[in-house]
Amino acid sequence: MVENIVRSRYVMAGGVRTHYSECGHNGPPLVGLHGGGAGSSGLAGFGKLMSTLSQHFTVYALDSVGGYGDTDTSAPVPYGIQSRTDHLADFMDALCLDQVLMVGNSQGAWAAARYAIMHPDRVRKLCYIGSATIAGALGLEIPPSEGMRVLRSYDGTKDAMRRLMDVLTYDKSAVTDELVAGRQQAASRPGAAEAREAFQEGTQRFQSDPRLGPMAYDMRDTLPKLPIPSIFIWGEEDTFALPEMGRQVEKALPGIPFHWVPKAGHQAQTDQPEIVGKILVDFFSS
Repeated sequence: MVENIVRSRYVMAGGVRTHYSECGHNGPPLVGLHGGGAGSSGLAGFGKLMSTLSQHFTVYALDSVGGYGDTDTSAPVPYGIQSRTDHLADFMDALCLDQVLMVGNSQGAWAAARYAIMHPDRVRKLCYIGSATIAGALGLEIPPSEGMRVLRSYDGTKDAMRRLMDVLTYDKSAVTDELVAGRQQAASRPGAAEAREAFQEGTQRFQSDPRLGPMAYDMRDTLPKLPIPSIFIWGEEDTFALPEMGRQVEKALPGIPFHWVPKAGHQAQTDQPEIVGKILVDFFSS
């Protein structure tokens, strides 16, 4: 059996020095898109899944523009979350990934959906994991949550990062000193805070611009009609994208099967990698 080691890689994608984590050997390509928040990255979002998935697929978990992971913090993000989608398109082209499987968590789920809407011929199957961003794009009210409060109160300190990790995960024992230190290092590297601020400003501009928002951010007409096989995964203990909101998303997307994962928070794939890994392998392999 070939040992599946996570490899750290860089590529120039649309002129941006882009970092990504790669695992697997010649299986169908699967692209993972992490969520938002300080210290997020491809490895932080999908690290616990990569070994399982790489037995069947070649996994690419990129660090998006906006101050995430180890991707260039000076990359322009004039439209925030849409700039993530544009960067994803450049990444796909740079690696010559003609058609892929795709999984996105939280904000990354919106980027995955938006890419698929723009390039339906490039995505074979889609999986979304717990996403308030998609709920908002479907016109649903996003209720206040403890997770969102802690995310917005991040002040650049290690203690604040630990609080953020505590609300991200259901199993608090998984929040190790090593995990906190790694996320904190990514969040505090030169230019990262400024990149996150520019990203937020760009997202707000994108969502409020009448020339763009109704056509691009809003997915009420496009996502339910997207002709790509898709599933949704949601943690039953999610403190960011609350489960009651997830139930509303489920009603708004009757054509997409939902998988509710017990004892899992906002990163269900981190809390329950065996359960989520099996769901993904079964879906993507069928």
